[in-house]
Amino acid sequence: MYAMKQGRTLRRHDGGFTLLELLVVIVIIGLLAAYVGPKYFGQLGKSQVTIARAQIEAFEKSLDTYRLDIGRYPTSEEGLAALMSAPPAVAPKWNGPYLKKGIPQDPWGHPYVYRSPGSKGEYEIVSTGRDGQPGGAGEDADVSSQ
Repeated sequence: MYAMKQGRTLRRHDGGFTLLELLVVIVIIGLLAAYVGPKYFGQLGKSQVTIARAQIEAFEKSLDTYRLDIGRYPTSEEGLAALMSAPPAVAPKWNGPYLKKGIPQDPWGHPYVYRSPGSKGEYEIVSTGRDGQPGGAGEDADVSSQ
């Protein structure tokens, strides 16, 4: 355990870390997390908006195919559910389902809102954003097909 060298006793270290060394490492990790964390979560919000836009584009393509088969877009009452199962009024012409995996929720877990006619076109598809309420700013802002 002890070695003698020129009249002095030296201790052999067992290779562990001191408390001070561990505290320094923890502080450095904390500083890195404080710097990187907000940047990472900011990107996460942007990716959810991108996902919502991609899902809305997929709905638009499916709605266009529906319109080619039926001759019109689904009514507000029929909603996006008309893409998965035939409404009684159009059953003979319906050639779906027009979506492969069903109607997904928006990235924040809220249902998409479908209106026909829309505010600026024949239809409108809206995700109400993170807060689930119409309007808002930032990540709470609506994502719309128009």
